[in-house]
Amino acid sequence: MTETVAAPEHVLRELVERLETHNAQLTRALESRVVIEQAKGVLAERYSLQIEAAFELLRRSSRSNRVQIHELAARVVREESTPIEVALTLAKVVSVRR
Repeated sequence: MTETVAAPEHVLRELVERLETHNAQLTRALESRVVIEQAKGVLAERYSLQIEAAFELLRRSSRSNRVQIHELAARVVREESTPIEVALTLAKVVSVRR
């Protein structure tokens, strides 16, 4: 026969709190990733880019303007026109290639 040892209630509460925090972090990360994927698709369609190039444009725009990538991605998806940070980065890339 196997005995089951009950954990003290405070240990279980701490575990539940840690799991809830971890769950919330994973949920936010997944939601952020979904928005980034959507923004990549919007930019790829809008500018006839490959998906990898659209992500690079989003990443560069985010870094060079000190804007979190998921915030910029949300604006790309939400707004009808391209956010100025992305438009400026795209203009720089195009002018360098000429």
